[in-house]
Amino acid sequence: MPKDAQVNTSASLEEVPLGPRQRVSEMQAKLHRWAVADPGRRFDDLFNLVHDPATLVVAFDRVAGNRGARTAGVDDLTVADVEERIGVPGFLNDLRTQIKTGAFRALPVREKKIPKPGGSGKVRRLGIPTDTA
Repeated sequence: MPKDAQVNTSASLEEVPLGPRQRVSEMQAKLHRWAVADPGRRFDDLFNLVHDPATLVVAFDRVAGNRGARTAGVDDLTVADVEERIGVPGFLNDLRTQIKTGAFRALPVREKKIPKPGGSGKVRRLGIPTDTA
């Protein structure tokens, strides 16, 4: 946490906890405010935000909501496969542990060549990552 961050002394113990989306959104807004206020500021400790459970839940929801969520990556798993076979909480807990311990290694991206718009006959590469990439 940055040195100039204020402690929330007015927080009530009976407040309803924030949902993951709101928590991540508020953290993004806070980082944005700090960056705008001090353009030369360095954010050295963002690692804790990467493996924060709320961040992982929001990231998985975004991946699951993408148009390509039905397409498997090199691991042959789709979002539906993760939900049905592994379960999202277990999948995210395992991913979080791997990130925290430094054991996480992203898998290569599956590539598919698709035609470029305009009918020129040329193709471009489309990267299809895994759910964990």
